[in-house]
Amino acid sequence: MDGMRAIGFERFGGPEVLREIVHPVPEPTPDEVRIRVTAATVNPGDVYQRKGHVPSLRHAPPWMVGMEAAGIVEAVGPLASERFSVGDRVIAHVNPVDPRGAAYGEFAVASADRVIPAPSGASDAESATLPMNGMTAWLLVEALRLPPGGVLAVIGAAGAVGGYVIQLARAVGHTVIADAAAGDEELVRSLGADVVFPRGRDAGAQILRAAGGQVDGVAVAAGSDLAVSAVKRGGVVATAIGAGEGAQLARAQANGIRVVPVRVDLAPAPAPMLQGLRDLAEAGALTLRVADELPAAEAPAAHRRLEAGGLRGRQVLRF
Repeated sequence: MDGMRAIGFERFGGPEVLREIVHPVPEPTPDEVRIRVTAATVNPGDVYQRKGHVPSLRHAPPWMVGMEAAGIVEAVGPLASERFSVGDRVIAHVNPVDPRGAAYGEFAVASADRVIPAPSGASDAESATLPMNGMTAWLLVEALRLPPGGVLAVIGAAGAVGGYVIQLARAVGHTVIADAAAGDEELVRSLGADVVFPRGRDAGAQILRAAGGQVDGVAVAAGSDLAVSAVKRGGVVATAIGAGEGAQLARAQANGIRVVPVRVDLAPAPAPMLQGLRDLAEAGALTLRVADELPAAEAPAAHRRLEAGGLRGRQVLRF
């Protein structure tokens, strides 16, 4: 193949820097598969990379973005051939800083341990929202190490990651207290939250009020408030938004509370997580939420909508 259609950029900046480009078709290494992408999810990490906030993006432009994809296996490296065959319908967590390309393209490569058969009964757009967002939520719940029947508070509960956190926590028997804006309360309850508190400033105080005391742990899927004051001594704050600022960390340390940032790209064993997520999605225990489907050429518009906020579920680009 001479090249593929992709969405890329040559300078950092706003959504307007994204444009259609012709990019070399990526070649899989022995332990990778190449996927003919049909759907790629638009995530906040894509925005950070477009703005130049990803230090590991070190190769020369043009750059591509995109961490989640659904599609059809088009080529298989010899070490991946025991698990995958050409024609398999799959979902994948794609390395967005790979010089060969990322998920916003007609083709993408991914390590076989970050690829899994797509959930049966789910559309390509729905399936594409699961790998990276789902693994982030899985890691958040896992990092908390709550006791059986523990009480967990979720910040950013209405978003894609937060919604998965609620459902994963409920699947293992935890009680979930979750935040919601006025228009999202019904949604958050439908995802399984036992108690809903108002989203906004001073999440710690809101959690204490809603829970009637301190909780075993907090999962932060969005925002910047770690709500350390709401966590019992010896508890955990698991966060997908970084380690937090100095005052919050000092308070956590003073109260014997661990703050654990999670990163999907550093997960040592992603395959079991992906399999677990797929099984839960097929069982109906995870809700795959698509906010909108757009042609790939409308990536700038999708980024503008994401940055404007208020989306419930993920936008998906179609190739």
